[in-house]
Amino acid sequence: MKGEAGGAGGRPSTLTLSCSAVLFDVDGTLVDSTPLVERAGREWAAEYGIDPNVFMSGAHGRRTSDRVAEFLPAERVREATARLDALEAVSTDGIIALPGALELLADMSGLPHAFVTSMDRAQLKVRTGVAGIPSPPIVVTAEDVADGKPDPSGYLQAARRLGVDPSACVVVEDAPAGIAAGRAAGATVIALVTSHPEESLAEAHHVVQDLSRVRSTPTGLHLTIA
Repeated sequence: MKGEAGGAGGRPSTLTLSCSAVLFDVDGTLVDSTPLVERAGREWAAEYGIDPNVFMSGAHGRRTSDRVAEFLPAERVREATARLDALEAVSTDGIIALPGALELLADMSGLPHAFVTSMDRAQLKVRTGVAGIPSPPIVVTAEDVADGKPDPSGYLQAARRLGVDPSACVVVEDAPAGIAAGRAAGATVIALVTSHPEESLAEAHHVVQDLSRVRSTPTGLHLTIA
């Protein structure tokens, strides 16, 4: 991974990262479905006698089944996960593409990149479809890994399927669990301040407001962070 920065008086104004591939988280990074997830999560928690505030804290960026398993016995996880998935599927209100996502993906057309998401395939298809986000050939979803984020399995699998070394990848994330997964995979991590306060993203290598601050050039794979 190579980086260059420059600006007036020696103060960096931009940073350019050269890499072999970019691995994107989806929800909170490319797509915002926060209102939907909040509504469904709180309704689900109330149904199961769980404090909604406790359930929702730390839920973002995690697989539904992993989060449910923290609150219910193993024999109830499958049914309870299906119930939460059903509540999330009721509506698509509020799902939008996050700033800069469509533009960056358009810049990267034909360049190696993948999606690595804690959503299942059905959720991914619906949310990216509503937001107008084009999916790349390589997509790793909740069904594809034995352990979800912060485990690095998803990012390692994406890099392997792309035929690149994980250490030569840039991971783009919005949640602490995803940042931990990207770092554990050996990638350089860019974190976006789209779903969590900046102070909770300190483990990322670089932090920016959103993807409107990130661009890709057509000559090789170079991400420029403004």
